[in-house]
Amino acid sequence: MNGYLIAFTIGCGPGGPPRYDISGSITYNGKPVPGGRIVFEPDREQNNHGPASYAVIKDGHYATDSGKGPVGGPHIVRIMGRDGVSTFESPHGTTIFPEYRTKVDLPREDTGKDFEVPK
Repeated sequence: MNGYLIAFTIGCGPGGPPRYDISGSITYNGKPVPGGRIVFEPDREQNNHGPASYAVIKDGHYATDSGKGPVGGPHIVRIMGRDGVSTFESPHGTTIFPEYRTKVDLPREDTGKDFEVPK
């Protein structure tokens, strides 16, 4: 059992590739997306590796937590937009568009990136 603990501790340590903060705005149909989530996944087909990162969308804006953003380089971005109106069935609101996917090449530094989800 100690071997598992050591492997777990090493795998979750502070090492790994540098991660950069990213923030910006997200619009759909010319209006800010009220709520949802944006996910940044390194594009392995473009030989980019590292952990995925995400941020919550609120009132058309998003920002990753400090030190937990993307690694930079080619990424697949997934945007899930919600109307932000909480219901019993859906605490984050109703989906306002199908999951949107796009590819971006992010700099290896803190940056801003705005997204317009096409109709």
